[in-house]
Amino acid sequence: MTIQRKDLIGCADGGDVAAGPLLIIQIPCLNEEETLPGTLADLPRQVAGFGRVEWLVIDDGSTDETVAVAKRCGVDHVVSHGRNRGLAAAYMTGLDAAIRLGADVIVNTDADNQYRADGIGDLTAPVLAGLADLVVGERPIEDIDEFSKVKKVLQRLGTRVVRAFSGTEVRDAASGFRAVSRETALRLRVFGRYTYTMETLVQAGWEGFRVASVPVNVNPKTRESRLVRSIPRYVFRSATTIIRTFALYRPFRFFTILGTPPFILGAILILRWIALYLFSDTYTSRLPSLFLGLGATLFAIQIWSVAFLADLLAANRRVSSDFLVAERRAAVEPSARGSHLSFMTRHADYPHDREQ
Repeated sequence: MTIQRKDLIGCADGGDVAAGPLLIIQIPCLNEEETLPGTLADLPRQVAGFGRVEWLVIDDGSTDETVAVAKRCGVDHVVSHGRNRGLAAAYMTGLDAAIRLGADVIVNTDADNQYRADGIGDLTAPVLAGLADLVVGERPIEDIDEFSKVKKVLQRLGTRVVRAFSGTEVRDAASGFRAVSRETALRLRVFGRYTYTMETLVQAGWEGFRVASVPVNVNPKTRESRLVRSIPRYVFRSATTIIRTFALYRPFRFFTILGTPPFILGAILILRWIALYLFSDTYTSRLPSLFLGLGATLFAIQIWSVAFLADLLAANRRVSSDFLVAERRAAVEPSARGSHLSFMTRHADYPHDREQ
């Protein structure tokens, strides 16, 4: 990954900059030379409550002129992946870069200009006020003509599932238009490669982050979605993301629930065999039923054993995560106080860079 910086006139390093919090608006990009200019044209350079607003483009291995277009349009920072690593990795790379550049609040938006940029002030206000750690922009799903009836139903269903798993009150789980505080960005992790939206919400809920939603508006569609190329595939990958996140952050509960059905089946079959043996024809062996019950019960016990081991591993992961956050904080705080150029030549690979 490489990073390039294009200083704006009057805002070069070493010059005077406005006092106050720094907002960085990040935009993950993959071959967005056609849509990026319109997106950047709508982005604000001033947002209430912030002394500075800077733009960051994450080039996820584009093969077109995305980077050149970003520079021509006045983007402050460009982060480039040497190859395409997926939306989730691009999102996390952006957070990492924004933290190192000294951002107090980070807003993520899409390069296809899906979200109306005039909602950024509403999106960041709860974070600035200390009322939320993560704010998600709630799209008017029912009013978006480009969304089919099937997609609208799936959006509502997916949000309900994420709310149930995460314990949050978010109303648009698939929205990528969101604001996050610096401290929360330090602690966020994404282990999948496909998308970050659902996984970060589940993590936020289970780790006690304050999550809020604010209504936002959307622009007319500029291109077809690259994430939802097939509804069945999107549903499958979203479901696997939620299940994997559940197993990752709540392993004891996950494996306990997983082992309960075979245990119930085994218990029923064993109790049935005992009842028939005691009160029916004792000369009928019914051994297949007994063996099936014993097998199901032993299988459940094995799954529950995994639950204990996974819970111990999760505790170790939490300790390791705290150390990682401390290391990241120690690494970025000097650069936040000094020149932004200190981050230009350094990058470390984190788990989110690899498919799990």
